[in-house]
Formats: sequence, C-alpha cells, structure tokens
Amino acid sequence: MRPLPFIFLCFFALNSLGQQTPSIIPAPVKTEFQSGSFSINKQTAILSDNAGDTATVNYLNDYLKKYYGFTLRTTHKATTNFIQLTSGASGQVVAQAEGYRLSVSRKSIQIHGNSSRGTFYGIQTLLQLLPVQKSTSLKIPAIHVEDYPRFAYRGVMLDVSRHFFDMDFIKKYLDLLALHKINTFHWHLTDDQGWRIEIKKYPRLTEAGSCRNGTIIGRYPGKGNDGKKYCGYYTQDQIREIVQYAASRFITVIPEIELPGHSSAAIAAYPQLSCFPDEPTRPAKNTAWHGDSTRKHVQQAWGVFEDVYCPSEYTFSFLQDVLDEVIQLFPSKYIHIGGDECPKEAWKRSSFCQNLIKEHNLKDEHGLQSYFVQRIEKYLNSKGRAIIGWDEILEGGLAPNATVMSWRGEKGGIEAANQKHDVIMTPNTYVYFDYAQRKNEDSVVIGGYLPLQKVYSFNPVPKELESNEHHYILGAQANLWTEYISNSAKAEYMLFPRITALSEVCWSPLEQKSWDGFKKRLATQFRRYDLWGVNYYPSLEEPLK
Repeated sequence: MRPLPFIFLCFFALNSLGQQTPSIIPAPVKTEFQSGSFSINKQTAILSDNAGDTATVNYLNDYLKKYYGFTLRTTHKATTNFIQLTSGASGQVVAQAEGYRLSVSRKSIQIHGNSSRGTFYGIQTLLQLLPVQKSTSLKIPAIHVEDYPRFAYRGVMLDVSRHFFDMDFIKKYLDLLALHKINTFHWHLTDDQGWRIEIKKYPRLTEAGSCRNGTIIGRYPGKGNDGKKYCGYYTQDQIREIVQYAASRFITVIPEIELPGHSSAAIAAYPQLSCFPDEPTRPAKNTAWHGDSTRKHVQQAWGVFEDVYCPSEYTFSFLQDVLDEVIQLFPSKYIHIGGDECPKEAWKRSSFCQNLIKEHNLKDEHGLQSYFVQRIEKYLNSKGRAIIGWDEILEGGLAPNATVMSWRGEKGGIEAANQKHDVIMTPNTYVYFDYAQRKNEDSVVIGGYLPLQKVYSFNPVPKELESNEHHYILGAQANLWTEYISNSAKAEYMLFPRITALSEVCWSPLEQKSWDGFKKRLATQFRRYDLWGVNYYPSLEEPLK
C-alpha cells in the first residue's frame, strides 16, 4: 500500500528544532513565541470549573494515557505546574464561538475558549506542541496563540455503502477529524450497493437492502465477480453511540439518505418504491453478476442506475417514515438528501410520472426531480430540519431553503450563491480523496489525480463571487467514496496527508497559507501520524499535473 518512503532531510532538522519551532497544523491566526518552556508530567494538574469542559478534560487525559502512558489529576486550585481550562464570553478573543487563546509559560498552561468548543480546539493546538515520541515528561515551548477558524463548516464525508466500516474504525475516523479541528462528519449511509442504517418500521431495509450477493473484481467494469455475499449495517443503538462519541469531540454527524436516485438497495427491499416493481434489477453494463437475477437486488457494481424512486404517495410516505426515525437518531440541523446522479429514463417510461408532470405543470423530468426534492424539504422543514443536497438539486429549480453541496467543480456553488443559497464547497477537482495521490498508484483507485499541493491550493471562496456573496460559502468538505476502498488501512492511506492540508484550508487565514511553510510543518506531522498509528502516503513531492 505505501510506496518506498521519500525521506526528507528536514525530518532530522525539525527533530532538533521541534522544541523551538512548533509545527502547528492548521496554522493559527496569531502565534508569539516566548522564552522558556513548560513540562507536562505526572504531577501536573488540570484546573477546570466549567461542566461544559468535562468532556475536553477527559479527552485530554485519554490522549495522554493512550500515547504517553499517564494521566493528570484534576483539581480546583494550584499555583504552579497546572493546565487551566476556562470557557465563556468573558475574555473572549473575538466574537466567534470556536475561538480560543492559549498561553504557555514556565509555570502553567492557560486555555480560554469563547465556548467549550473553542476550549476543545485550544486543546488540539496544545497536543500539537507535545513531543512526537513517548515520554513521561512532555516539554513544550512557551508560546501565546490567539486563534479562530476561517469557516464555520469544516467537514469530511465517509461512504459506508460501497464498503462497510465497523464501529472501531468510525470512532478512529472521528478521532482523526477532531485532531484536525474538523467539526462535521458527513455519513453516507445509503446507496445502490447497500443500506446501512436500521429503520425499525421497515426491517427489510437491513434484512435485504444491507446485503449484496457479490462484488465486481478490480476496476469497473471489472474482471469478474467475487461471488461473496457482502453485508453490514449499523443498529440504532450503534448510531446513537457514534453520535454521542462525535459530540464529545464537538463533531456534528450529518446523515445522508440518498434520493431520488442511488436507491437500488431500498428498492431491493421494497420493490413498490420503483415505478416498475415487477421488472428485475438490471446489472451494470458489461459487468459480471452473481446469483439470482429474476427480481430486485442490491447492485453488485459501481456506477449510476436507472431504477430510482418513483415519486408516488407510497414512496413519499416511506421516505417520511424513514426520515422520522433518522431525525430521532441525529440531532444535526441538516439532513443530507443526496439528489445527485438521478437518471430520468424510468420517469420518462412511466405513465404515472408523465401524468404527474402534467398535473403539476412541471416543465419536464428535471422539474419532477425538483418537485420530489421540494416535497422532502418541506417535510423536513416542518420537523425543524434543513436539507443539504448535491449540486444536481439546482436542476429544475432549487428548493427554497436548501443548502447546496457543490461537487461537480465550483460551478454549482457559484450558481447557488448567486441565488442567495448557502453553499458547502466540495469540488471533485480539489477534495475527492478517492482520487490518486500519485500518477502511478499502487492499488486500484477510482481515477483522477489529486496530489497534496492541489488540495492545499484550494480556496473555498470562488473568485467569481462578488464580495457581498462570500458569506454564502459556509465552508468546505472532503469526500471519501469507497468503491475501491475496502479496508481501514487504505482509507487512512487515501486520507493522509491530504486531510491535514484540508484542515488548514478550512481553518487558517488565507493570507497565512504557505506551501513551503506547510511542507516544513508536515514533516513533523508525519512523525505524529506514526505516533497515532495512522497509515499514510509519505511523499510530498508529487507534481501538480
């Protein structure tokens, strides 16, 4: 998986300079180095009187225990050798909830967050000041940091439909996001290749929809089919556990329930969701199929499929029931409803759909998709939630309150902002981490070429937008689609170090970004990856083109 390491001389230089020149990623807004140092040891105490910071105190101790082998006592009073955490509006850096101030002196470490969330991010910066090798006395330089993020939304997506990942990896994934000040986990739970979330009212979604009878071998269209039944889903109790685990790291989990396309798994469980329930599932063109082919099935190959949700009252009732249970599991403001890559062939063949277009005076099938999405949006709005959809939801007319996730380049985000809609920028040209990191990748990937420097060069605010439209850009997100990522080691390899570049794109002031400076800091970060036990791609020097 990992190519022969490209060893940098700066690794050794920074090993000796690390105490004088901390490598903080993402780069803070303001950093002042001072004389002296502070050592965290077994006698150091943590002072915290804010109940909202309890999770952060526990997080810090868990980190110290896991990577250095000791924990710190908590107390309410100390005069020296302590770490003090405070949170609240009094003494805040800026009027920004995620802002914090970190001061390290010879006697103490003081972290003040504008909120408990800000204090948590102050801890993340503190962790990057620690040595990258195990020790019982952790010497860090005296420093003063004032910091806050550029964007409020900083996300990473994981597709668990194409390949399923267990609870332990989901938790590790969340840990790694937290270490990079990422605050949103977009969980892609349903697609053509598997339904991964338990819905009590519709048990066949997991009984039938969570399993496929085989998977193509190699790059699409494949060299055959492995003929192995592939299953997996999360129970509602497991989902609650993940949501709580994420919340303790100040990460919001946004679920994605795909509609109206990418719905083969749901249709396999409940064929009447299709406009043609009696037609068997059509395999992907030129791919090998395993098992029965006389009825509806979960797809065994990758791609886009014509059998999509029929916009019937049965379908809307089904989706509303599903979303009712999703809402109970996820407290997030947003529910992602997909909306991408929905073929219109079935709707064109369906007399029901054609009559519906006429009945509602819709222009065409794109108008029908807009009708579909707007009905779902109206329902979720009535439940106090808002929708996010991929940029295809612009086609046929944008739902009134929708946030657009722009993935087909930046065009969709520009168009949505022009229409005064909020946008999350996630263009495949910059942040699709399933793309190759080098031109001669040593395993099968989906295609494309996205070296680290290209990720780092990304500016989520398109230059085409007027200054009075910039505020519609909520932030950015990277996506990890898993057609060719079947295990956690490869998932980590595809994420790192690109997720580290993304963290600086989302957090640090644009004027402070420096590719050369980032590379120097990343040399130390590689050693931190080793400390964390993360699999990663170790070379920086891939060409942009």
